[in-house]
Amino acid sequence: MGDLPVKTSPEEAPFPLTDVDKWVLSLTDEDFHCHDWEDMKNIVAENNLSVLKRKPSDLQRYMTWTAETKADYGSMTNYLLTHRLPKTWGTPPFTPASTIPFDDPSDFRVLINDWPYGLTSDITHIVVWSRTIIETDPQTGDMTPRSRQIVANFVKKFFADKLGPRGGEKVLWFKNWVALQSVRSLEHIHLMVKEAGESVINEWTKELDCHRMQN
Repeated sequence: MGDLPVKTSPEEAPFPLTDVDKWVLSLTDEDFHCHDWEDMKNIVAENNLSVLKRKPSDLQRYMTWTAETKADYGSMTNYLLTHRLPKTWGTPPFTPASTIPFDDPSDFRVLINDWPYGLTSDITHIVVWSRTIIETDPQTGDMTPRSRQIVANFVKKFFADKLGPRGGEKVLWFKNWVALQSVRSLEHIHLMVKEAGESVINEWTKELDCHRMQN
């Protein structure tokens, strides 16, 4: 039983909980139904991102970990910059090599999500972090048509095309609305990839020379 998370109440959550999160916390893992590929396709197609959820035990662990990390590092941004993102980025506000998101390899970093949503085992949850701003509509918090097209082109070239002729059918992506982001100061998009092999995942997520500080 030692691996069970310390219970954190919704009132003590270190980030805003959605109504779905609060409902999930009332469940057991046995009662929880994972998002499968058809479910994810519908969620992304409808842009209904607020229904995405983690397993109850994972959500509890994520809440506990986030609270501890903020206490240790001051913010999630500081933790990510220290341990997960390229040292070459420095600290916000960043100075990207390109003003176009995902145009220059030094401006983005592909990582497996440390805290994925509750997904079936055939789906890999990837996060692409960007030091270039991804434009959003200030009224809605959602992406603009232009930024959505830029990201779509990047996802096709970098991810889908590496999965063969029908690779586009195995990749879904979205950017959380501003109101749903748990790390708001660092730009990122989410990808769900179906049945991706270990070799291609390693290729996507490898650290590049441009991400390293030069001695």
